[in-house]
Amino acid sequence: MWETRVVVIEALVSCSCCVQSVAEATSAVYLEVVSPLENIVEILKTLPPDKLEMAAIYIRQLKPASQAVREAALARTFGCLSPEEADEMERVIEEGCEQINECAW
Repeated sequence: MWETRVVVIEALVSCSCCVQSVAEATSAVYLEVVSPLENIVEILKTLPPDKLEMAAIYIRQLKPASQAVREAALARTFGCLSPEEADEMERVIEEGCEQINECAW
């Protein structure tokens, strides 16, 4: 979504014979169209370091993982449970998750 922001430019003019005061300064006001990326970058520039790190973590999570990354994550977890632990996990899932509660709808 493109956004607009108001930009105010104040100009003080001086020459060798006179100096314009602040009250006499000219101001220009215009609307500037800002892309979502530019808007986000401007917001990020205002964040303190801890909030900036939180934003960076969130942004990294938005990027989809490649097939290779997903396969590597699966390979790292494959075989991490003993047969007993896997049986227990399966039993708990069946008891707690694979039930239909008609009153809940």
